[in-house]
Amino acid sequence: MIQAHATARYLRTSAQKAGLVLDLIRGKDVNRALATLRYTKKSVAGDVAKLLRSAIANAQQKDGFSGDVDRLFVSACYANQGPSQKRVRPAPMGRAFRVLKRTAHLTVQVSERPEKIVAVGDSAAPKRRAKPAAGGKSPARRQMSKKKE
Repeated sequence: MIQAHATARYLRTSAQKAGLVLDLIRGKDVNRALATLRYTKKSVAGDVAKLLRSAIANAQQKDGFSGDVDRLFVSACYANQGPSQKRVRPAPMGRAFRVLKRTAHLTVQVSERPEKIVAVGDSAAPKRRAKPAAGGKSPARRQMSKKKE
């Protein structure tokens, strides 16, 4: 099973805002994740889509990759907090407010889904449950109905 990751560092957004977008794609296959990011109305969605494409390209370059991009899925994605730039904003009466311009480190990891191997002699029919006893009631219900009589 092939795993590959890509990291974008010092992205000019907060880790909390980026985490909202990453939650949308976690566990999805890569084509569906890219489609989701395309129609997400968050500015960080474009950066996450670029990062996901980079992770897909990294997986394709690994030895042992099957060549089928459709089998890749987003196995992990997270946003860590980066360094914050501290700025000063003028405030009334000669004071100053501190403004934190946050950054984030985003990581997206993709993995290849294992192929489903089905045994040759395996029957595809679902297993059947046992039919209830005569009267269509379970033994406990039969006893309750006898007590009422």
